[in-house]
Formats: sequence, structure tokens, C-alpha cells
Amino acid sequence: MLPLTSLAGAKGAVPPPPVAAKKAVVDTYHGVKVDDPYQWLEKKIDDAEVRQWVDGQTAHMRAVLDKQPSRDAIRARLTTLMTHKSPAHYAMVQKGGVFFAMKFQPPRQQSTLVVLPSLEDPSKARVLVDPVEVDPSGKTTIDFFVPSLDGKKVAVSLSKNGTESGDVTVYDVATGKPLPGEVVPRVNGGTAGGSLTWNGDGSGFFYTRYPRGEERPAEDRDFFQQVYFHKLGTPTDQDTYELGKDAPRIANYQLKTSDDGTHVLAILGNGDGGEYALHLRGPQGTWTQLSRFEDKLTSATFGQDGALYALSRKDAPRGKVLRLPLATPSLEKATVLVPEGQASIASFRPTATRLYVQEQLGGPSQMRMVGLDGKDLGVVPTPPVSSVGGVVPLGGDDVLLFNSSYTEPLSVYRYGAKDGKLAKTALGRTSPVDTRNVVVDRVMCTSKDGTQVPLNILHARGTKLNGNNPTLLTGYGGFNISLSPGLNPLNFAFIEQGGVVAIANLRGGSEFGEEWHANGSLTKKQNVFNDFYACAKLLVDKKWTKPERLAIQGGSNGGLLMGAALTQHPEMYRTVLAHVGIYDMLRVELTPNGQFNTTEYGTVKNPEQFQAMYAYSPYHQVKDGVKYPSVLFTSGENDPRVDPFHSRKMVARLQEATGSKRPVLLRTNNMGHGMGTPLAESIEEEVDVYAFLFNELGMKYRPVNGKVAAPASK
Repeated sequence: MLPLTSLAGAKGAVPPPPVAAKKAVVDTYHGVKVDDPYQWLEKKIDDAEVRQWVDGQTAHMRAVLDKQPSRDAIRARLTTLMTHKSPAHYAMVQKGGVFFAMKFQPPRQQSTLVVLPSLEDPSKARVLVDPVEVDPSGKTTIDFFVPSLDGKKVAVSLSKNGTESGDVTVYDVATGKPLPGEVVPRVNGGTAGGSLTWNGDGSGFFYTRYPRGEERPAEDRDFFQQVYFHKLGTPTDQDTYELGKDAPRIANYQLKTSDDGTHVLAILGNGDGGEYALHLRGPQGTWTQLSRFEDKLTSATFGQDGALYALSRKDAPRGKVLRLPLATPSLEKATVLVPEGQASIASFRPTATRLYVQEQLGGPSQMRMVGLDGKDLGVVPTPPVSSVGGVVPLGGDDVLLFNSSYTEPLSVYRYGAKDGKLAKTALGRTSPVDTRNVVVDRVMCTSKDGTQVPLNILHARGTKLNGNNPTLLTGYGGFNISLSPGLNPLNFAFIEQGGVVAIANLRGGSEFGEEWHANGSLTKKQNVFNDFYACAKLLVDKKWTKPERLAIQGGSNGGLLMGAALTQHPEMYRTVLAHVGIYDMLRVELTPNGQFNTTEYGTVKNPEQFQAMYAYSPYHQVKDGVKYPSVLFTSGENDPRVDPFHSRKMVARLQEATGSKRPVLLRTNNMGHGMGTPLAESIEEEVDVYAFLFNELGMKYRPVNGKVAAPASK
């Protein structure tokens, strides 16, 4: 049990955490009886008993964290890093000769949608939609935007309070004003997401529609997404059905229009596990199914040559690119343009006479060029151990592309196809820290089954391998998502205090293709946790650190990773930072987004999958009396992706069971999964996280001058 009057890191008495009542509940799965005494914490926050418990946890958490040393100095430093005024431009697209981009520029609380008259002078950007003008509270955010093909109109999804439940408003690009009456409700959601694409003449758009009103029971309204068409100037209740009545309950769609406006592509996803089916709408307005889930086409985009290009993983786990002529759109007529190679194909973008193919190299990526005749045209010259992507065609075969690394901020380059040269534009960011003294070591760790797992270690030059460096290890390992190199200023807030940051590329991600993903999903999910432990063990064995100075951090699926890590190897870690995570694997699928996750994690309805999930489910694997590390859990009450009950139940169980005197804290906010959180609130959360981290690892905070200091000799 946690002590009632004091906790490690707190000076003096603090109010004790409220003891969660244990209520006898037993669920039975395939003959296995499972106790769940904290199931009552699954009720919504407006339940009086849940509210009282959460409020008590908040009071306890605040009393502990507010007493952490050097909070003011930490806040000042993190504010400097997170409000760096150099703007970031992303999600860039060109339509009708107009460049659109999202622009993040502190101290603005939210990103804005801008039009860029010049790629060389971003100061001339014109703000088209500012969410803070729409909602001065700062809690409304842009989910996505889609310009019409002529660039004269743009559809923008806006959602509030982290819910991701977005209504689409149509804006006139010339005036920046919304078109009267053109609001389509709930195009975006936190379960199936949302998408939209315009028709050829800009008179309307195809969009993803969730059930409305009483069309379905309340429990079904986050499901059964379908594709509808909205004609401008008509009421949205007259929108016409296009596609999706026969799709799975956990359907989600991505929509695209060909450059000439004649064809529309709908990519149907079967939940979150990586299965897709392609549907094509031709000039006559009829839909044709091009592929089924088992055909393993995972993405596609229109070329400029009357063809559709698709990424296939059929008999090619690292991917191959197919060409399907739109004149005869069938998989049987497809030809292989880019065969499977040693690198995994993550994405591609066609231009006039070539494809730009983003290749995954185990975390880092590179951009290969292939002619439309299949000829290999080489690789765009980007730095090693960096990320490259976000290709924006400029006409002909020239493109813009984005590049970043662990020590270099996001840069935007213009690539000239004729001379093969990269020219940096003014659209990139500058760094808030001097990173020249930081070294990136990329090493391989041997997992339990012998698999080689990449680990990226960031440290100040001259760091000694003395087994005593405070170290922060992070990972994700799921949903075909790669942890790719990028500059995170918060890493340097840790490194400049003498810390080491390690980033693991675990199975379950897309780092080495579909086989790498599949070997970290469903009944093979335990591989992810074994990979992570192997990385932690290497950091200790090679004398980077020791368990008493090793912290771990992860969010969402990475929060699940944190729960598994601390329950499977509590002796390995000093402190755990677990954000918006999943901890009860047996009841996650009872939540809306949890049902979308079943194609990634599995379902308790399947006996084999149940046994696999029960074996690692963090909530169920907490043991009484074990000396667990200190843990800071964060969650959002409006989170549409991971219900906050996971963090509540895990905190209640850990506080009951732990045999150590280390704190187990719950920090709850009134936002969501992280999307749309105002900048000021993000800063305050990170102040709590880093004050807790520094104190738990015994790091005495020292002021810095903006440069990353080499660690003091020990």
C-alpha cells in the first residue's frame, strides 16, 4: 500500500490518494473467471462516486507535483522550448495553383490554415482559418482541410475539447469567409476518423458520414461510417448515399479525387489493423470494387497518366507498387511497376514521368525515384538517419519534400528533377536548441527470440559509460506506425541536464514492413514487450545507465507498452511516464474505438486471442506486494480513442498492490487523446511530467543557456 502521509519526492505531508472501493465483480471468458473489483471506475466522470475518486486523485497528484523542486525553472525552460516562434508548416497541398498549409506558430494556441503566395517568403502567408477566432477558448482545432480542385474553396473540419468530433465548414479562399449555410455535421470522429474529397467542378464533395439522429441506436453512432455526397447550396439532410452499406461495423474511409476530376477513390479500412479494400467511382457515377481485404492493397493514389497506382503487400510484405489503367480498372489488369526490394515501401507519389517512393529503413527513411517505365532513377540525397516524406508536386517532376532528424528540425526542400539537387526553402523551422554537441548512436538489441531491434541513443558528446547516466527510454510498437527521426525539443530538456534519450523501433510498427508489423500484433503482441525489455537491458549492460536511473515513457499504444513493461519487469525501471494508455485488454473492446482496435489487438471472443491478451493485460498482471516503480499516468476525460477508465483502474489497482513507497499518480485533463490540446495546457502538463521525471531520477535541475551542455564529470 502507498503511505498515507508522505511520498518520495514530496516535502512534508500531502493528502493521501483516495482508496478505491473494491466491488465484487467476476467476468467469465471461455471458462476462465476474472475478478474485476474496479469495474465501477468505468462509469463516466459525471457519476458521483467516480467524480469524487478522480477529484481526490487530482488533489493528491497536485500536492505531490506542486512540491517538486525547481518547478519554476523547469517551466521557464520548457516554455522557451515549446513556444519557439519559428513557424512550422505541414500538411501542404497545391490545388489550382494555390498552396495551402497548416501553420503552427507559438504563442498561438492552435495551428492555423494558411495560403502561401510565396514558397520563399512564408511571412506573406495569409491566414484562412484561425480556430482561436472561431472559438476564443483555444479549445477548437482543425482536424483536416481539403481544397477544391480549382483552389477556390476549402472544406475544413473543426472539433472542440479534444473530442475529434468534427463538423465541416466550407470557406471561400479569396475572402476567407465561410459560405452561408454550408456546414456538414460530424464528418470526422475519434473512432473511424473522417475524410472528404471534392468533385471535378467544385459543386460538391464526397464525405464520410456517421449515423445521424435516430438512424441507429446510440451505441452504434460511432460506427457504420458511410460515404455520402453533398451538393453545395442544398440542405445536408438531402445529401445522397454513395457507398458503405455493406461495409463492416468498424469501417473507415479515405477519399481521393483524380486531378482531372473524373474518378473518385474510396479506400475502406477494416478497423485499425491494416486491412483495406479499394473502391473506384468512374465518370458514369458507378462504383467498382477493385480489391478485397485479402488482396492486401493498402493504399493507392491517382497518377497523371490515366492510371491508378497502388501499394500491394500480397506476397510482398515489404511492399510493391502496382499500376492499374483507369480505362480498364481491375486488379487482373494490374502490372508491377516497383517490385519488392530490401527496403519497405511506406508511401509514394506520382509526378509527370516518375514515382517518388518513400522507403522505410527501420525507422529512418529515404526517397527513391522510379520512372513510370520502371527504371530506377536513384535516391534523393537526404542525410542518413533522417525522415523524408510529404511530397508535394510542383509541376513536371519537381517536388517539395520534408526532411528532419533527431538533431535537425523539420526542413522543406525543393527538389529539381533535372539537376538532381535539393534547395532548402524558407518554410522549415529553426531549432530552439543548439544540437551540435549531441551524438546519435544507432545500435541493435537482441530480443528474446533473437530478432534484432534498432535502438537510437541520443546523448551529449563525451557522455561516460559509467552506468550512472539518467536515461529516458521510449517506444510505441503497434498499428503499423514507425517511430521515425524528428527533432523533439523536450528530448534536449533532458539531455542538457546530463540525461540520455533512447528511442526504440519495436515490432508492431512499420519499420521493416508488414512482417515486422504482424509479428507485433494479435497473438504475437508479447514480442513488442520483449523487444522493449531487450532495449532496456542493453542500456544497462552497456553501462549507459542502471535500473535506478532508468525511466520509460510512452503514450496510447505506447501507454499499453508502459503498463506491460512495469508489470513484467518492475525491477528494471525507476519511474514510468504512461500517457493516455490502454491497460485493461479484456474490456477495451467494449469502448467504441476499442472495437476498431480488435483487428490489431484481437478480441476476447476468440479463445486464443483472449489467452494472449489476458497474459499481458497490465491491469490483470499487477501483483500484490511487488515493489513497483513510481508512475505518472495522464489521461483525458474527452478522449475518443482510449477511454480514461483504463488509467483510473490501473491507478486504483497499483495503489492497492504496490509494495514500494514510490508514488502512483493520476493526472487527468478535460481534453482528449492529445489532438487539439491548447499549447498552454500542453506546456503545463509537460512541466508536471518533467518535474516528476527529474526528481524521481535524482537529477538536480541546473539552469541552461540554450546550448546542450556536456554532462558533468562524475
